[in-house]
Amino acid sequence: MPKTATLKLPDGKTIDFPVLPGTVGPEVVDIRALYGKAGMFTYDPGFLSTASCSSSITYIDGDAGVLLYRGYPIEQLAQHCDFLEVCYLLLYGELPNRKQKDEFVGIVTHHTMVHEQLARLYQGFRRDAHPMAVMVGVVGALSAFYHDALDINDAHHRTISAFRLIAKMPTIVAMSYKYSIGQPFVYPLNHLSYTANFMRMMFAVPAAEFKVNDVLVRAMDRIFILHADHEQNASTSTVRLSGSSGANPYACIAAGIACLWGPAHGGANEACLEMLEEIGDVSKVGEFIGKVKDKNSGVRLMGFGHRVYKNYDPRAKLMRETCHEVLNELGLHNDRLFRLALALEKIALEDDYFVSRKLYPNVDFYSGIVQRALGIPVAMFTCIFSLARTAGWIAQWQEMITDPEYKIGRPRQLYKGATKRDVKPLDKR
Repeated sequence: MPKTATLKLPDGKTIDFPVLPGTVGPEVVDIRALYGKAGMFTYDPGFLSTASCSSSITYIDGDAGVLLYRGYPIEQLAQHCDFLEVCYLLLYGELPNRKQKDEFVGIVTHHTMVHEQLARLYQGFRRDAHPMAVMVGVVGALSAFYHDALDINDAHHRTISAFRLIAKMPTIVAMSYKYSIGQPFVYPLNHLSYTANFMRMMFAVPAAEFKVNDVLVRAMDRIFILHADHEQNASTSTVRLSGSSGANPYACIAAGIACLWGPAHGGANEACLEMLEEIGDVSKVGEFIGKVKDKNSGVRLMGFGHRVYKNYDPRAKLMRETCHEVLNELGLHNDRLFRLALALEKIALEDDYFVSRKLYPNVDFYSGIVQRALGIPVAMFTCIFSLARTAGWIAQWQEMITDPEYKIGRPRQLYKGATKRDVKPLDKR
C-alpha cells in the first residue's frame, strides 16, 4: 500500500498526498497537487525543506558526514580515481573501464584549445577586473563560438557541449589568470594529463621550462574531485533553473559561475584565509576564540560548520591530508598559516562551545591553504571551484533535460504588498 501524508486545512477539509521514497535518505511528500486541491502554496524560504527535483547523481547525509557520487564514497574516489574518471562517473553513472577512460580522456584532451577569437575577447576586459567577472563573460560567450551544437533536445549536441565545457574550462581559467597578471597565454599540450595541463597553463612562462610536479598535480586533482558536485546547492540549482527555460548549456554554466561568485557560496575558502591572516599568530588563537564566543563582538569563525553537514565534512579530512602532502613537498611544513589552522582546529574540536554546536571544519578551511601553497592567488580560488564544479553542473543539467517530469522553474510567493488601489491624477497625489 503506497504511503500518504494527510494535510488538514483550516476549514477542516483533509487532503492526502503521496509519499515518495528515495533509495536512501528522507522520503518526500509530493505536494504538486496542493494548489489545485486547496488553493494554497507551501512557504519555504531558501527551499530548506523542498526537494526541487529527483536526482541520481549525488547523495549527502549531513548528519553522518557522508558524500556519495553515484553511490561511491568521496573518500574512495579521491584515493583511487583521477578527476576525469570522476567526470565520466558524474556524466554516465558508472566508472569507466580502461577502454572507456582512454576514449574519454582522448576526446577531452583534443577539445582543450579555445577558438583564437575567444582568446582575443579577454582584451576587452580591464587588467584589474576580477577573474570571476571575466569567467562569467567568457563562458557565457562560448555559445557565440560553438553554436554548431546548441540543440538541447539533441543528445549528441548535449554530449558535445559537455565535452567542450569540461575540456575548455581549465584553459579559460588559466587565461583569466594570465591576463590578470600581464603574462602571455600558455596553450595546452596534448601529452599532459588534464590537471598537469592546467598547472602548466597557469604557471609556465616562455622564459623557462615548466617541470610537472606529480605531488602538486595530484593535490590539485583532488581539489577538483572534492568540488566536482554537491547535490542541489545554490549554484547547481541556478544551473537547473536556467536550463529549465531551455537556455543553452554555456549560458546555464555562466549563470552557475555568477552564483558561485557570491561570498556565501564559493568565497568561503577566501574568507578562511582572510580570517587566519587577521588572527596572525598561534599565540592569538585563544583571544580570537573568545571573540567568536562573544555574540556582541561580531567576529565569526570561518571554515567551520556547513549548511548541510552536521558532522565532520568528509571532504575536510581528505583536504587536510592533501594539505600536509603539499606543505611537506614544498618544505612549508612550518608554514605560519597552516600551524595556525591546526591550532584553531584543535581548539574547535575539543571546546564544548563548538562541539555542542557541531561546528566542525569544512573543506574550505583547508583548500584555501593548499591553493595558497600551490601559488594560486586568492582572487582565483572561486575560478578553480568553478572549473571543478562544471562537471557536476553539466551532469545535473543533462539529467534535468532528460527528465520527463521537468518543467520550467516557477517558484510562487507569499504576497505581502499593497492590495488593489487606483492611480490618482498627478496633481492629486
